[in-house]
This record gives sequence, structure tokens and C-alpha cells, in this order.
Amino acid sequence: MLGIKDGRTERKEQDMAKEQVKVDMFNWGPCVVRIKISEEFRKLLLSEAKKNKDDMRGKLAGQIDVETAYSEESKAKILPYMSNCLGIYDQAWQAYTRKKLDKAPEYVLSALWINYQKANEFNPPHDHDGKLSFVIYCEIPEKLKEENKKYKGRSCGPGGIQFLYGEGTRDAITYMSHFPEQGEMFMFPAWLKHWVSPFQSDCTRISVSGNIHDSAPLNNIQRFGPEYVKDKESRTKSGPLDPEITESGTPE
Repeated sequence: MLGIKDGRTERKEQDMAKEQVKVDMFNWGPCVVRIKISEEFRKLLLSEAKKNKDDMRGKLAGQIDVETAYSEESKAKILPYMSNCLGIYDQAWQAYTRKKLDKAPEYVLSALWINYQKANEFNPPHDHDGKLSFVIYCEIPEKLKEENKKYKGRSCGPGGIQFLYGEGTRDAITYMSHFPEQGEMFMFPAWLKHWVSPFQSDCTRISVSGNIHDSAPLNNIQRFGPEYVKDKESRTKSGPLDPEITESGTPE
């Protein structure tokens, strides 16, 4: 039978227990990284999108009226920025998986498009081709922010993005939702299921999405990697400013 111990003895045993216990937490699930891009990069994406001519509606899952692809000339201007973001992702992936890359990967930008999402439009659950995918939030209107603040549900609410991995259980985190901020970028495995919620506000939510392969499936795909931004000074100048990295499957 257990008796009641005096406070000093109990505290001493608790302190001893703390010293003896070693806790190690294992990362589990996909590596999702959040990056804060530079204002220069954000404005470049918006300005180059004005030159887009290729309608992407028949090639994408989204129920969005205006989705257009960037030209090869525009992608060439964007590649140095993307190269820097891929370097950040590779560093985060190594920290998350506790593995080291033998050499810098060579990536190819297989697709790049912009989404002009309006009221009642949405992206259903889907995944992407390739090794990695990303989304960059170029404009999040104030009307949409106000609508989202009024939302009382448990998900991210109107205009938010959701990620789903694995089977739902009470003891595991398999679902992540996030209402984006302007200038945020998420990079994640292309196979990761995700979707975008509709909203009702009279405004336009603008995001840029793309797919990345680690080998070229087509001859005309532009390659990029550390070798395309030769020196450290140009990488710093062209890449995102003040990166905020979430090295886990659940960005905050």
C-alpha cells in the first residue's frame, strides 16, 4: 500500500527522476517548410504574370476561372530566386530527417503558374507531379482577412490551405491547416494531399504554384540549382529575405 510522503521527500524523488529520464522526439511525416520571400521576389512574380498567355484551367484540379502559366522567358528571371529557396528547403530537410545530402541536388522547374482565386472558387483535394511542389502567396486582401477572422470553425477557414497525411487517429497529427500571409511560401513533397477552401468576399486571392523534378522528363524544362547562382553575393541579393523556416510537418 502506498503511503503519503512528506513534500521534501517527494520533491527530491521527482528531481532524481527528471535527471534519469532522457527524452528524444522523432520527426514523423513529410517535411513542410515555410519561407518568407522578399518583396522584390513577390513583385517580380506579379509583374511577370501579366505576360502569361497559356490558360491552365484544363490542366489543373482547381475550380478557378483564371489560372495561367509563366513563359520560359519569365521563368528564366524567376529561377535565381527559386534556386535560393531550394537551398533553404534542402537545409531544412537535412535537419528534419537527420540525414546529409551527398551532393547538391539538381532540380528542374517543370511547371509554374499563377492562380487568381475569387469568391466561391476553390481547389479540391489533390496532389502534384514531381518531387516537390510549392505555393507562394502574392496577395491576401484585407477583405479576406476580415472574413477569416470571423470564422468560428476548427479548420483554417475561408481562403486557407489544408494538408493531409496518413490515417486519422486520436494520438497522431495527420492534418494541418493554415491561413496564409502575404509573402509566405510553402514547399512540400509533391505527393502530399492538400486543398484550398473557398471564401465569399468580393476580392482576389493571388498565389503562385509550381512543380519541381529532380530529373528532366522533357528536354525544354529549365534546370536550376546552386550552379545557376554562382557566387554567394548574388544568392543573397536574389533570394528571399528573412527566411522563416518551419522544419516539421506542421507549420505554425
